[in-house]
Amino acid sequence: MAAAKQTLTDSLSFCLAQLTAAAGEGLGGGKDTATNETPLGRALLALRTRHVKAAGGIERFRARGGLRPLLALLRRAAAADPAPSQAGPGSAPSSVESATSAGPAPSPGPAPSAASSSTPSPPARLRKTLDLALSILANCCTEGACRAEVRRLGGILPLVTILQCVKTDSIQNRTARALGNLAMEPESCGDIHSAGAVPLLVDNLTACQDSQCLQSVVRALRNLADSPQHRLALAQQGAVRPLAELLAAAPDPALTLALVRALLELSRGCSRACAEQLSLGGALGPLVSLASHPKKAVREATILILANLCAQGLVRPALGNAGGVDVLLGELRRRRGPNGAGPASQQPLVRAVCLLCREAINRARLRDAGGLELLMGLLRDPRASAWHPRVVAALVGFLYDTGALGRLQALGLVPLLAGQLCGDAGDEEEEGREAASWDFPEERTPDRAEAGSFRSLRSWLISEGYAAGPGDISPDWSPERCPPPPPPPEPAEPTSPTLGPTSLRTPRTLRTPGRSPAAAAEEPWGREGPALLLLSRFSQAPDPSGALVTGPALCGLLAYVTGSPGPPSPRALRILARLTCNPACLEAFVRSYGAALLRAWLVLGVAPDDWPSLRARPARRQHRELGEMLLQNLTVQAESPFGVGALTHLLLSGSPEDRVACALTLPFICRKPSLWRRLLLDQGGLRLLLSALTRPAPHPLFLFFAADSLSCLQGLLSPTVIPAPPPPIPLDLDPPSPCLYEPLLGPAPIPAPDLHFLLDSGLRLPAQRAASATASPFFRALLAGSFAEAQMDLVPLRGLSPSAAWPILHHLHGCRGCGAALRPIPPPGQPLLGSEAEEALEAAGRFLLPGLEEELEEAVGHIHLGPHGGPESVGEVFRLGRPRLVAHCARWTLGPGQCPRKRALALVGLVEAAGEEAGPLTEALLAVVMGVELGAKGSRLDW
Repeated sequence: MAAAKQTLTDSLSFCLAQLTAAAGEGLGGGKDTATNETPLGRALLALRTRHVKAAGGIERFRARGGLRPLLALLRRAAAADPAPSQAGPGSAPSSVESATSAGPAPSPGPAPSAASSSTPSPPARLRKTLDLALSILANCCTEGACRAEVRRLGGILPLVTILQCVKTDSIQNRTARALGNLAMEPESCGDIHSAGAVPLLVDNLTACQDSQCLQSVVRALRNLADSPQHRLALAQQGAVRPLAELLAAAPDPALTLALVRALLELSRGCSRACAEQLSLGGALGPLVSLASHPKKAVREATILILANLCAQGLVRPALGNAGGVDVLLGELRRRRGPNGAGPASQQPLVRAVCLLCREAINRARLRDAGGLELLMGLLRDPRASAWHPRVVAALVGFLYDTGALGRLQALGLVPLLAGQLCGDAGDEEEEGREAASWDFPEERTPDRAEAGSFRSLRSWLISEGYAAGPGDISPDWSPERCPPPPPPPEPAEPTSPTLGPTSLRTPRTLRTPGRSPAAAAEEPWGREGPALLLLSRFSQAPDPSGALVTGPALCGLLAYVTGSPGPPSPRALRILARLTCNPACLEAFVRSYGAALLRAWLVLGVAPDDWPSLRARPARRQHRELGEMLLQNLTVQAESPFGVGALTHLLLSGSPEDRVACALTLPFICRKPSLWRRLLLDQGGLRLLLSALTRPAPHPLFLFFAADSLSCLQGLLSPTVIPAPPPPIPLDLDPPSPCLYEPLLGPAPIPAPDLHFLLDSGLRLPAQRAASATASPFFRALLAGSFAEAQMDLVPLRGLSPSAAWPILHHLHGCRGCGAALRPIPPPGQPLLGSEAEEALEAAGRFLLPGLEEELEEAVGHIHLGPHGGPESVGEVFRLGRPRLVAHCARWTLGPGQCPRKRALALVGLVEAAGEEAGPLTEALLAVVMGVELGAKGSRLDW
């Protein structure tokens, strides 16, 4: 088979030569146009269909210098076009000189005159030449090197001139395509804007009917929106509205995709002009409809356009009317589902939903569509912590929506808000002035929180039907326009305020004691401001106890008040004061151990995180004063008739947990002796509290609270009971008594021992029979009775170690306070159970030596509960089970000068040592609290 015949156009060199010749001679320079045009047409066609489309063809064409003659040809073709100039604002100049100034100089010869053309052939050939040349240029501009060279050769201005002069759809299509490709480079994009191409492209959107041409124009506008400045310029030159009108006309699928992609780029950082044109162009409804488009690219671009539009307050109400709220909520719900996308794709939707909460009409739609549950899900999600400040700020919009607040409270908003007060989330992103609520567009955006609250109140009044419009509410009510009036003179007699007709027109300034209007206006509004505002709104309910008087809510508020790096917001202090002054919250403070928490955290400086570790965090004076003030508020409520009945009911008829909590709280909030005596002593509240110590703790700080409560109760009882005996005098403060047993141990004992005791270890200890027999009934019977040992000189003592026998021998010979009792006592930090001290105590009891028992117990108390002992030793001493030592442990724990932390740690050790047998511990603590010496005759307490 013969090979295909080669033609001249198969050679790139031939095509470039024809292109260069045409660029130099002009399109109509030769007499025989057929011999000139036909080779050019064939060369251009070959360049477009074969050379440029081949692998590496664009780079070869550029490297061989094809772009320069191609651009020169376009300049000459633009100059020879017969169409009239229709320059608009910012358009490119239409003169031949301007069009050709950037290219090479034309060769000498008569210039073509479009006006002198008498046949339609030259325009037809011109259009064909332009079509081919523009197609080649557009294909070349798909590569970055060609785009850079076209810009360097000044090829943008001829394209703008062609766009202005040649009003043929195919040429407009290829010119817009070439400009769109060039706009992919930021430098070229700026040059295209400067050349005035935007108005020409916008005109094509309304003048052109060809779908392919419209797609190229739309793509060019999309690529020209590469920066915020260029997007704003496009919107200001009216590029958005024609796109919106085209979209509203329901175009074909390909054009629809091009339009939504262009609108997505133009709506990034949506400007006011962009939002206005989209709304005026009627695109909101079609955009909402396209959100359910079967094609994913169209659907996702449309949803992002709707999200971008929410940045402009003026369009949000109309967007909600078109159904945008349901669309955005549904899409965010889908993306947060199990098969949804990652957090990055949710961010614009979260921002849009939060911005929709700024208008009352959209808040109602969002509430009815389940948006509150969605926002609460975001607050609970730790992965969405970066959005939490924005979500909380959005929920402030529901401040006066009672139904929404009730729903939010039921969903658990209050604990989440309390956690936000001391969280690590950043500040809410600042939005522009255009993002402000559009409920009242005639008002300027307020700078102060008070003005924003007034706007929200007025919005709520209108949305709920209490006012028909903004005109029904006097603008003089706005805090911005109300200078604070001078304080009125003190009336002679208190008068009840009456609401008359004049009071509706006269602005009034509400004042609270100690707070002036100027001080209220300067209240700080930091990162925690929205959360505190919502918590304040919840605290103003008739009974806020269910939401705010709980462990998480109180811990969040107290952590913010005590942990704020600067002065805490006064709003937080007012919330705490409002709660403690509300009688409906009294029982909740008791049940949740709130009063004990206030005292521990504010007065004593012990937070839950500080327990049981001994972290040094001294209570500040202002925190202590705040805690005392709050406890005083609770005292006022508790001692009122309502409070007495509530506490009595809790203690006598409440659940076991409530009864224990009431007994523990009473010493903190009751100062009337008749009340706390009746409840704690007569009705068994104190014994109930003590019996609960060894049961599972109902609160992490229960034992700390209990130790503090018992100490406070002891302080209440101390003026009316016999004070507890002072602790034993340390042994080392007295001069040591002379040792009476030591003379028997020398090489020449005086008097000589007449008896030796034999220990299990084989050690023989000398003794005097008469002295030993008179010291104890046991040894009297053993040594002077009818037993065989009475006739023996070497008497065995079984079950005694030398260290345990040492204090016994000293005691038998009359030693008191010689220091022998200290020998078997181990130092602090070592266990007492199983030690020689326990053995000595057991032997003293076995040998009927009560004096020695007391001396050994005093030695144990001196070493382990003295100045060098710590709270960890209290449980060790208690484990010995000696009644006097148990009482000593209780006195050490509840001593009036004891550190609260050490007191609580000692009580923890006592409870662990007591185990399930709580009787001895209960009796010891009860005796110390009541000031009765344990072990005395008739000292058992049966209350």
